[in-house]
Amino acid sequence: MGTPRRVALVSSSYDPYVGGVEEHVRQVARRLRDDGVEVEVWTVDRGESLGVREVEGLTVRYLPTPLPAASPGAAFRFLLRLPAAWRRWAAARRGFRPDLLHVHCFGPNGAYAVAMHRRFGLPLIVTSHGETVADDHAVFERSRLLRTALRRALVAAVSVTAPSRFVIDDLQRNYGLVGGLVVPNGVEPTPPPPMTAGPGLGGRYLLGVGRLGRMKGFDLLIDAFARAGLDRDIRLVIAGDGPERESLHAQVTGLGLTDRVELVGRLDAAAVAQAMSAALAVVVPSRMEAFGIVALEAWRSGAPLVMTNRGGAPGFVRDGVDGVLVDPEDMAALVGTLEHVSADESLRMQLAAAGRERVGEFTWARVAHAYEELYAAASDRAGVTA
Repeated sequence: MGTPRRVALVSSSYDPYVGGVEEHVRQVARRLRDDGVEVEVWTVDRGESLGVREVEGLTVRYLPTPLPAASPGAAFRFLLRLPAAWRRWAAARRGFRPDLLHVHCFGPNGAYAVAMHRRFGLPLIVTSHGETVADDHAVFERSRLLRTALRRALVAAVSVTAPSRFVIDDLQRNYGLVGGLVVPNGVEPTPPPPMTAGPGLGGRYLLGVGRLGRMKGFDLLIDAFARAGLDRDIRLVIAGDGPERESLHAQVTGLGLTDRVELVGRLDAAAVAQAMSAALAVVVPSRMEAFGIVALEAWRSGAPLVMTNRGGAPGFVRDGVDGVLVDPEDMAALVGTLEHVSADESLRMQLAAAGRERVGEFTWARVAHAYEELYAAASDRAGVTA
């Protein structure tokens, strides 16, 4: 039967929000469209009532996803909201007529996709992005409903993927997954051209990039930087935004580092690439990281990489070859790594050169093609069982 003609990417989050999942779905949708697959993104309506929008030439449907809760009041509100929510999902199916649902980052979006699968017989593929292990709010530890829905989804899905073996192992160990396929994250082969002047950082600096959430560990990086015996002209620059921004500002002020640590806010992709290319090293200090697209961006920019060893990175970063792996919660180890990499120019050159050689293995085109093979297999399976 070949690759399905219409695929709904059912994502936990999308534009106007930014992050690894949003970027993954955005890039995959573009590549699928270029390959002739009709694509829509169905994502969670967080209360903004965005309806249906065109984003970069792609139809995005923002759908309500109420879930039942334990308290009587919450349960009653859920019962009131459910019929209208289900009508919206059913209308999305009628409007697009997808051949397949591909869930990205399982949450309420996944629970509704499973319901659609059961009601309408749509083939289901699930891609976990580490939400069971690397969520700031540990939602899967708190929600029995989501744990149950994920287990059911893993049984119902024709394929289950994740960006690292680490995530697959967690799904097998804790959620009953049998099998599973690693499909790594990707990156554009070349950085986007700058549209405006870059941040103009200048001088020598270590760089952290990402969402300012607890799991990303930037508080650990600031503490390590404060303790490290680095040259006084070396600064720490952190680019990104998120819920921890104010507490990180307070931490910097409390440590007396306002002249050496800069929180520059969110930068566009071109500005991030510029900042990386001039950095002494890019540091990813996450308490847990399912994969880490930032690592690929650092390799592409020719920046030496210091990467957390907590999560999926040991599956693709070769310690001491194309990156230095370190436990960010081992403060002495993180301090020593910052000192070593900052002082050793030959090591930085080696890491950067090896990273440039590796980055070609990780492209969004490869990711999309891997998914297309799974879509074709799902289509063939549906044809056999029809």
